[in-house]
Amino acid sequence: LLKLQNLKLLWTLKPPNRTFHGHPRLLSSDVYSQYESIRQGKQEIPKYFNFASDVLDKWSEIEKAGKRPPNPAFWWINGKGEEVKWSFEELGFLSRKVANVLTKECGLQKGDRLILILPRIPEWWLVKVACMRAGIVIIPGTSQLSAKDILYRLQASKATCIITTDKLAPAVDSVASQCQLLKTKLMVSKGSREGWLNFTELYQNQSADHSCIKTRTQDPMIIFFTSGTTGSPKMAQHSHGSLGFRPLLSERYWLDLTPSHMIWNTADTGWILTSIASFFDPWVFGSCIFIHNLPQTDSEVILNTLCRFPIDALVGAPTLFRMLVQNDLSKYKFMNLKYCMSGGEPLNPEVMEQWKSQTGLDIREVYGQTEMGIICSVFKGMKIKPGSMGKAAPLYDVQIIDKNANILPPGQQGEIAVRSKPIRPLGFFSEYLDNPKKTAESERGDFYVTGDRGTVDEEGYFQFIGRDDDIIISSGYRIGPFEVESALIEHPAVVETAVVSSPDPLRGEVVKAFVVLSPAFSSTDLKSLIRDLQDHVKKTTAPYKYPRKVEFVKELPKTVTGKIKRNELRDKEWGRI
Repeated sequence: LLKLQNLKLLWTLKPPNRTFHGHPRLLSSDVYSQYESIRQGKQEIPKYFNFASDVLDKWSEIEKAGKRPPNPAFWWINGKGEEVKWSFEELGFLSRKVANVLTKECGLQKGDRLILILPRIPEWWLVKVACMRAGIVIIPGTSQLSAKDILYRLQASKATCIITTDKLAPAVDSVASQCQLLKTKLMVSKGSREGWLNFTELYQNQSADHSCIKTRTQDPMIIFFTSGTTGSPKMAQHSHGSLGFRPLLSERYWLDLTPSHMIWNTADTGWILTSIASFFDPWVFGSCIFIHNLPQTDSEVILNTLCRFPIDALVGAPTLFRMLVQNDLSKYKFMNLKYCMSGGEPLNPEVMEQWKSQTGLDIREVYGQTEMGIICSVFKGMKIKPGSMGKAAPLYDVQIIDKNANILPPGQQGEIAVRSKPIRPLGFFSEYLDNPKKTAESERGDFYVTGDRGTVDEEGYFQFIGRDDDIIISSGYRIGPFEVESALIEHPAVVETAVVSSPDPLRGEVVKAFVVLSPAFSSTDLKSLIRDLQDHVKKTTAPYKYPRKVEFVKELPKTVTGKIKRNELRDKEWGRI
């Protein structure tokens, strides 16, 4: 697959009339045979692999040979008139300059760790490619991190270099004295600051003569601080193979792009979804990655951007689509949008229906985790079942298991798990760095346990019920928060909602809903509205699931990746905060 001719096959071949794991087979017979051999453990994955040299530079060769459409590889705007467009050749040229900055000016070597905290600006992509060329381990972080967050990440990761903006530089300086291993600070800015190197000046004046480091497939490439809703963030380490090589084999099933396509993913740069949907997977297909700086998530800006630019695929969190359907979508005519995907949390069927009725487009759900990337998806051509997150992604054997790691039959609720033994699938994270106990606890029997509860039907479609610790048990009934949230979101007064357990002297615990109201209902009598919402849930789902308590809030607490922090709401209810 690393050979040029096989890479070209990924986008030139038409799908044969055969299926694999219920999905259309889109690989050539030779590639398919290698795929099967790797999946079954009969063939080892390549010993050496580097995404920069084995994928990006290969697309540069295809581009120079005139065998790729003339659209850019990268297209960035900021909404203020500024625009950046790069071909794969330009991406290679500029990233080699940055690689020289990191190795020659900063003295970084293969295996060193670099924390990258930048918003959606082109430099984020240049640094990421440059780190791969130099064998430097990347640690992305969101620009919303506080000084305390940055201190924790610097100390835990033992990073020797940090790259950020002038906005976050003071926060870094306030904690840098407590980070003895931090040697170099690079700032992306037009200005200067004492103790910092100016990234822009250094890379613009640097030579583009750089030879890519030879990296093993299992060498560490990137570390994500997980966005868990409980406890301190853990460091999930991925290799060059788990994120870089896996898309060559499997990710066509959830994206299925071509070199003519353009994809826009609105996730934050600190989230793994940006690495997957705005880096590795689209570039495997030679597609164009579109980025809007989006300092704030503005529905009007997003909708207008979809109308002005030839974006084929849109990827976003459920919050994005919930926000977009609050607008009159009939006023907008999207230029080229064909595919919409949502991931991070389940998307309410009501929102999917509203989007479909106003735009004519389906939203396909994607389910994944920082530790494993894409786990399930509603692939192109598959029947969409409202409330389902699709089928297992290739390379993964996904099952519903009980507490003893026994596989449960269709329809029975249990924990979502992925088989990890006897062969650890390509795509799995390597480990929770410096936390062998947590790494061991993540497995049960032959399975990696996701911590999510769900069911699977006879056709292999998985449905998300809730985090294992989010399940509400009231009067002996097990209630998943998502079921209640889905019912509530159908009511016109509800913009967003989160459901948790609340103590009750009679039932042990009851369902409580935190609700963000639509502005149109802000002057409504709240007591009357609570009764209306409760009656609505009783009519929409099983009556025992209705929220006996309702509280109206201006906003819901969320992680930096947009996931609702139900644990925070639950802890407040139970008096633990």
